[in-house]
Amino acid sequence: MTITRPILALLVAAGVCTFASAQNLKLRPGLWELQTTMKTTSGQMEAALAQMQQQLASMPPEQRKQMEQMMGGMNLPSSDGSHTMNICMTQKDVDLDHVDMREGCTQKTTRIDARTLKVSFQCAARTDEPASSGEGTITIASPTAYSGKQQVKTTVDGKAEQMNMTQTGKWLASDCGKVKSWSEK
Repeated sequence: MTITRPILALLVAAGVCTFASAQNLKLRPGLWELQTTMKTTSGQMEAALAQMQQQLASMPPEQRKQMEQMMGGMNLPSSDGSHTMNICMTQKDVDLDHVDMREGCTQKTTRIDARTLKVSFQCAARTDEPASSGEGTITIASPTAYSGKQQVKTTVDGKAEQMNMTQTGKWLASDCGKVKSWSEK
C-alpha cells in the first residue's frame, strides 16, 4: 500500500495535534479573581458570619466604618460561606502548579493529567486562624480559568471541623498591581 504525500502530511499533522493537546495545560501568570464557597460540617462558621454581618448592618454608618477599619479591611466570607478575593500568581507559581497558595502554608501538587491537579496542603496556625490541612483537585479549563474542590480539616473551639470548599479562578490581567503573590509576602 502506497501512502501519498497529502495523506502522509495529514497523518503527521494529526500526530502533532494529538501531541500538543497532551501537553500539560498551564495557567497564565498575573492577577486572578478567586471565588470560594465554604460549607462546614457543623454550620458553626456560617452562623458566626451571619451574626457578625447582622451586627455590622445594625451599626450606625460611622461606627460600622470604624469597625471595618479596625478589622483591617479583611475580606470576610458572606453568611453563605462565599468569598471573593484577588490573588497574584507569578510565573514561578504557574510553573510549579501552585494554585491559590496561602501565606504560612506548604502545598504538594501532583499532575493527574494535562488538565487536572491533585493538591494537598498544610497551614500553620496564625493569630487569625487555626492550623489546617486538606486535599483536593483543581481542573484547568483554559489558561485563564480553573475550578476546584477541596476538603479542609481544622479545629474550631477545640473541636475537629471539616470544611468543603469549591472554587473558581478567573484571570483578570497580566499585571498584579498592588496584589502580592504568596511567595512575595
